[in-house]
Amino acid sequence: MNKLHECLITLHNLVAPNHYRMVLQSKEMAMQSLPGQFVMLEVSQGYYPFLRRPMSIERIFSDGVSILYKVCGEGTKILSTLSVGEKINVQGPLGNSFPIPKEYSHYLIVAGGIGVAPFPALVEGILKVRGIAPEIILAGKDFHHLLCEKDFRQMGCKIHLVTEDGSAGDKGLATDVLETLNLPDSTIVYTCGPLPMIKNVHKICEQKKWLCYASLEAEMACGEGVCLGCVLPAKMEVENEMMARVCREGPVFDTQVILWDKIGEK
Repeated sequence: MNKLHECLITLHNLVAPNHYRMVLQSKEMAMQSLPGQFVMLEVSQGYYPFLRRPMSIERIFSDGVSILYKVCGEGTKILSTLSVGEKINVQGPLGNSFPIPKEYSHYLIVAGGIGVAPFPALVEGILKVRGIAPEIILAGKDFHHLLCEKDFRQMGCKIHLVTEDGSAGDKGLATDVLETLNLPDSTIVYTCGPLPMIKNVHKICEQKKWLCYASLEAEMACGEGVCLGCVLPAKMEVENEMMARVCREGPVFDTQVILWDKIGEK
């Protein structure tokens, strides 16, 4: 399977302050892609920045995929200057994907900030497999950081908005809303966002006995599991160590597999 693609940029829009959506044209990559997977973009043809930048696949089309990203460093700053009509070298799709088990009756997404990036593709996947629009807790620092709300509403999702400053929806955190929801036992939760949020979502789901999957982020170099630069402590053995590679065993994990008490020790 070819994982290197020269992609034409067919759309590149500012969707919120410092947040962009880019559509990458490649039928081959689109055919290979699944919700939850990611790509690695070569942001410069020179030696700086040397490493590719990992990005979640936001949506999958017949002739390409889209990514949603936040400008937060030199690599994404360069990426934001690229124009429609230019080409970019893309490695992917990489990693595993979100499972969509059919035995569950309710699907809930908890997204924080730019952590919303992998979920439009997941919503479309759930609609295709189950014919059910998931419920979504969409959280951000303020109303500027509530991304993809319009897309989710068009897909028929019930949305709970929550912002830290109260500028839209409820004032508070995503986990404040999650704790109040009275959902059936056959609920499956998907989450992505800041690590403290994901940890707390895991704890709440554990208490409520809901299965929870998290899409995790990590700095990485190769995207293929070779460099071991993106490892997390986990209840699985890789290279004789109790760890998991975000790029290989992930980025999607059953949250019960991660050793949360050891995160941040290294």
